[in-house]
This record gives sequence, structure tokens and C-alpha cells, in this order.
Amino acid sequence: MSAQGLASFAALLADPTRAAFCLALLDGRAWTAGELARTAGVAASTASEHLSKMVEGGLLAEERQGRHRYVRLRDAATAQLVEDLAARVSPSAATHTTLRAASAASALARARTCYDHLAGRLGVCVTDALLSHGLLDPGFSLSASGAAWFEKLGIALTASRTRPMARPCLDWTERRPHLAGTAGAALCRHALEAGWVTRIGGQRALKVTDSGLSSLALLLDIPSDTLRPSPN
Repeated sequence: MSAQGLASFAALLADPTRAAFCLALLDGRAWTAGELARTAGVAASTASEHLSKMVEGGLLAEERQGRHRYVRLRDAATAQLVEDLAARVSPSAATHTTLRAASAASALARARTCYDHLAGRLGVCVTDALLSHGLLDPGFSLSASGAAWFEKLGIALTASRTRPMARPCLDWTERRPHLAGTAGAALCRHALEAGWVTRIGGQRALKVTDSGLSSLALLLDIPSDTLRPSPN
């Protein structure tokens, strides 16, 4: 890649609206231009113009179903790039003007998806537990006992030529790694399907259910209070 090519790609993120789109798309789902416009607080025509540039630049992939246009982050590597950049932004004391905004930020920090794996306090706690139980090796490779643990839960792990089985992903709120890769995606999918977590509205934030708290305490010795909302 040429220097100009790199600069052009980096410029795709050098705009608050486009950056907001990328952060929203880290939930791993496809969004319409209208949904992203409402999330970023811009007009639909403005959103459409930005999205066209992002698709043309290779940051997003586009899907069309009839008259509807959906976009998503191009792939897991693109999601990793966005999350890594977010994690390197100096934390600031955010001022929330409404209780709703403060509650949403708290929920996002507590538990969320990072593209297709678990993040926030939940993701880091799960990863710490996997490491402490020897299910993940210190170098973030899945151990033999870890593979057996996934199999016991009925989670199928399929090797990929383009994606590692397990890798660390720096969490932008916890500033510590959570589990990504094929194993991280499979565990997140299982958590949703088993009802351990549910999505909060249409955003990335997750709520750990009572069933999830019990299962994580039983399987990984994660104290339930660690993942409960802090009392006001």
C-alpha cells in the first residue's frame, strides 16, 4: 500500500460521524442508513453520503435486500482495527447531561459485544477466569483443557484459515484484554443462545441474566456481584 492509500483509508475514520457509525457497527450486525443516521444524530442524506465513501474505501461492506440497503463492518479484522483505535484514545471524564445517557454508558461498560465477542467488564471477567482456570494459556492460545471445556458446553469450534482460534483484544473501557477470535465468537454466540445475556434495545450493550450469573458462577467461579449493576 502506498502512503497516499494509507492516508486515504485513515481519513475514512477522521470524521466524528463516520467514527460514530463504526462504533455502532461494532455490535456485529448490519444496519440501515436510517438507523445509523439516528444513532449519529445526522440527516439521512448526510449518512448516505458518508456510508458511500466508507463502502468505496473498503471499511464497510454493503448488502441490499430489495429496496433496503444494509451496511456492516467489512470483516473481523476491520472490527479489531476500530476497537484497537478506541482503546488507545485517552480516557476522559465524560459528562452525561441526562440520567438516560449515564445509564446507557454504564450498561455499555458493564457488558457489550465487540463485533462478535464479549467485551466490557463481562468480557474481561470471563477472559480472566479462562486464564486462571488454565483454559487459556498465558499466550492466549486455547489449551487442551480449554478445548474440552468448550466441547462439554456443546460449543463447536471450527478452525479458520483467516482467523486465529483465540487472541487478545484490548478492551476500550477496561483497558485490559478480552477474548476474541473464533473461540471468543463461539462463546458470545452461546451466551446469547443460552440466554446468559440479552441485548439491551438495539445497541451493543448486553444485560447478564440471572441464568447467566448462575452459569458463569458455576462454570468459571465468577462472583455474581461482579457483573450486577452498581447500586445507585
